[in-house]
Amino acid sequence: MAGLTKDTPKPTEIKLHQKSRVLDIAFSDGKTFHFSCEFLRIHSPSAEVCGHGPGQEVLQTGKKTVNIKHIEPVGNYAIQLNFTDGHNTGLYSWDLLYNYGLNQDKMWQHYLQRIEAAGESREPA
Repeated sequence: MAGLTKDTPKPTEIKLHQKSRVLDIAFSDGKTFHFSCEFLRIHSPSAEVCGHGPGQEVLQTGKKTVNIKHIEPVGNYAIQLNFTDGHNTGLYSWDLLYNYGLNQDKMWQHYLQRIEAAGESREPA
């Protein structure tokens, strides 16, 4: 994934809809992305989820009803999301969120295939 450059669109608005568990992010280039809290949680850029190298990703299950309880700005380049399941170690940079927005459908389908292949569920235990 490309790093943050001066050309990376920056968020102009970040709005959390807790009832519907959706985070809307509008970017400076006019694009707006709607992320479910579940999507952001299962794709957390933390070591806990990503592992410490390729092939070490940890499949996140039972996160269908997870919500974001707090959003913490990190400098001028990222946000830290505090989820209702206690997870809060991922830093979501602007370029990461923008790339997630562009690739969300493909990433979601890949996740659903992995859940099914593992015989797991999105529903909380």
